[in-house]
Amino acid sequence: MNTYKTFDEKDFEALAQIVDRERLLWKDEIKEEYSHDELSAEAHYPDVVVRVLSTEEVSKVMKYCYDNNLPVTPRGAGTGLVGAAVAVHKGVMIDTTLMNHFLELDDKNLTLTVEPGVLIMEIYAYVEPHGLFYPPDPGEKSATIGGNISTNAGGMRAVKYGVTRDYVRALEVVMADGTVMNLGGKVVKNSTGYDIKDMIIGSEGTLGIVTKATLKLIPLPKKTVTLLVPFPTLKHAIDTVPVIMRSKVIPTAVEFMEREVIMDAEEFLGMKFPDKTADAYLLLKFDGNSTEEISGTYDDIAKICLDQGAIDLFIADTEERETPIWKTRGAFLEAIKGSTTEMDEVDCVVPRDCVNTFVEYVHQVREDMGIRIKSFGHAGDGNLHIYILRDDMNDAEWKKNLEGAMDRMYKKARELKGLVSGEHGIGFAKMSYMGENYAPEKIELMRGIKKAFDPKGILNPTKLF
Repeated sequence: MNTYKTFDEKDFEALAQIVDRERLLWKDEIKEEYSHDELSAEAHYPDVVVRVLSTEEVSKVMKYCYDNNLPVTPRGAGTGLVGAAVAVHKGVMIDTTLMNHFLELDDKNLTLTVEPGVLIMEIYAYVEPHGLFYPPDPGEKSATIGGNISTNAGGMRAVKYGVTRDYVRALEVVMADGTVMNLGGKVVKNSTGYDIKDMIIGSEGTLGIVTKATLKLIPLPKKTVTLLVPFPTLKHAIDTVPVIMRSKVIPTAVEFMEREVIMDAEEFLGMKFPDKTADAYLLLKFDGNSTEEISGTYDDIAKICLDQGAIDLFIADTEERETPIWKTRGAFLEAIKGSTTEMDEVDCVVPRDCVNTFVEYVHQVREDMGIRIKSFGHAGDGNLHIYILRDDMNDAEWKKNLEGAMDRMYKKARELKGLVSGEHGIGFAKMSYMGENYAPEKIELMRGIKKAFDPKGILNPTKLF
């Protein structure tokens, strides 16, 4: 393990020469929210928070930290779920949320260039009036694009459109020693050497700090339709997904959910869901340029669902009808979180044809251990979100049950040829499971890459592996 310099007043004074004093948070000025992310219960405060405004400031701060062997934790909105933006080794936290400007909308090349602090929901609102569309759709719309790039976020539209990596054309990145690198470009194809840009995406701030991103856009679909499909059991619902995916139609989104999670979200939002009579549901979304184009598509899928035992079909073909359905789906995480004292998540991904096997296993774990576990997920791409709830367990019970449930579920995911994380990353919370999932040779290769980018190991240390 690396030994870092202890941050002191001299370091603070040096940083104050780079960044205005009012954008430095020190000692009691550091708010509690900087000690954790959305889920991590263990608090780790940085010694100082530096609220940067420019690439130049990031570069100078990084050079100082590199020269003085100070650990650095990059942070966006703090909406992560695995502790990637938590300062485990204290030191300097670089907060990029003030770098939140739109720099260029290039409608000839269909690209948008932004700073890392721009929020995902702001990107949608900015490009859609121009008839353009940024497809990645993570559940947390108040996350920053920098955070999404750092975790290679996916979301509900990944089944049709792919994930964040598929929509990043270029990056400006500050390296561990303060060097500024420009990676990629507005070009559509690139076979020019190693793709360092793609290595940065999903690296959780361990290889460099993103200070600018050029994103690929596509024309905005003019029409969307949602199908809410109730099934008598979850098995009926999930067994229908491979049949849908084998058809010639690829929906924009294919989500599964159970009644108990819907009821949590109803209570959390104070909003009625269109139907909650069934035990399980598939939520399907379709997009296209006209109602006629989509109608043939969802008619075929509707027939498949009914043939597979669906109880009914609810068609939401207007914004008024779609909004409560997707707002409920978007509130699942917060609703589950609000129903218990503490929780942790398993964000594994398995082959699509193994989703039902895995969900049934999760139910078995819940029964065997006598604890509350709730789940939902992206049935179309095999990414499952499973939440283990603490409720009234004491510390010892919680630690034992949490570790026991996670051990069993990650082991099952490995048996099904799945992986530890589909979209939320590893951070420090899932490091042990990363090690179990990958061969030692692969971990060593990753460590070698880390050392090449960051010889002193100061960038987001004790994350990933």
